[in-house]
Amino acid sequence: MQRIFDCSVDAELLAGTRQAKAALAKNHLVVLPTDTVYGIAADAFSRKGVAALLAAKGRGRQSPPPVLIPKLATMDALAEHVPQVARRLAEAFWPGALTMIFKAQLSLQWDLGETKGTVALRMPDHQIALHLLEEVGPLAVSSANLTGHPAATNAQQAFDYLGESVDVYLDAGESPKGEASTILDLTDLAETFVDGKVETTGKIRVVRAGALSLAAIRDVVGDLLEPEDDAAGGAA
Repeated sequence: MQRIFDCSVDAELLAGTRQAKAALAKNHLVVLPTDTVYGIAADAFSRKGVAALLAAKGRGRQSPPPVLIPKLATMDALAEHVPQVARRLAEAFWPGALTMIFKAQLSLQWDLGETKGTVALRMPDHQIALHLLEEVGPLAVSSANLTGHPAATNAQQAFDYLGESVDVYLDAGESPKGEASTILDLTDLAETFVDGKVETTGKIRVVRAGALSLAAIRDVVGDLLEPEDDAAGGAA
C-alpha cells in the first residue's frame, strides 16, 4: 500500500487527497503539510480518530490537539464567544502561524481529550491543508512527531516517527516556516459595552512562542498581551 504521496505530481496529489479523505472517514490518521510544520490529523469529531492520534504520538489526554479550520466562519461555529480582539488577530494573521484558544461551544459532540472546555483553533497558510479542510471539515492536528522529539518538517521525518500508525502521508516538501505556531490563550478576556463601545478586560496569555513574533501580535492587541517575561513554553 502506498503511504507517501508526492504532492508535486498532480496525479499523486489527487490520489493522496482521495486516500486521505477515505482514511479520515474511517477514523484513521493522515499526515499533512502546513505552513509551520507537518501535522498528524484525525477527524476532530471522531473519538476513535483523536484517540488514535494521541496514541500514535505517545501523548495522553492531558495534551489535547488543536483543531485546524478552513475559514473564519468556522471559528464562530466552534468557539462559544469570539472577542473582537480575536477577530482582529484572525484578520491580521490568518491563514498563518497563530493558534488561538477559546472556550468551546457547549453543544459540540466531540472528545479532544481533557480540554477543560476549551478549543485551540488555527487556519493554516497552506493550500493543500486548506483544500483538505474544505473537503472534510475541522481536523484535530498535532505536530507529526513522537512526544518529546522535534517536529517533523518533511514527510519522510514524519514517516520515520510515525510509520504505519498513519495511513496517508501528503508530501509537499520542506515546511515553509519549519517552526510551530504561536499559541495564545484568550479565555481570560471579557467584553462589556460602555457608552456604545466595547471594553475588553483580562489578559491574552502566551502559551507558546513560535513562528509568529510576539512583537507583531502586540502591534495588534497592545497591552492585552501579557508581559513577555510571563510567557510559558509549550509542547510541540
